[in-house]
Amino acid sequence: MEKENVKLVDFAVTARKYKTTLTKKFLNRPVWVKPVAGEIRSILPGTIVSYAVEVGQQVKAGDLLLVQESMKMQNRILSPVSGTVIELCASPGEHLVKGALMLTIKTE
Repeated sequence: MEKENVKLVDFAVTARKYKTTLTKKFLNRPVWVKPVAGEIRSILPGTIVSYAVEVGQQVKAGDLLLVQESMKMQNRILSPVSGTVIELCASPGEHLVKGALMLTIKTE
């Protein structure tokens, strides 16, 4: 049997070095993207029931932004930051996938 051309990766744990191979699942994982403070994204697939804010409205951290229905439950989405709502990216009744942009807030 011939050995496959395997690429080994070094990693260190408590001052010891080890070598391992990376699985296909690990190599094909989604790339992590740093969150943007004013972008409110859907954490679950679901439908927007209603918005509690309008474009141009000032919001404070903790204010209700919208209600999203997911898996027969209504989830209240609260503002993580203070600022001004500059864009509503979806309309009520629209189904969103996980990670979809729901609204944008310009932070103070």
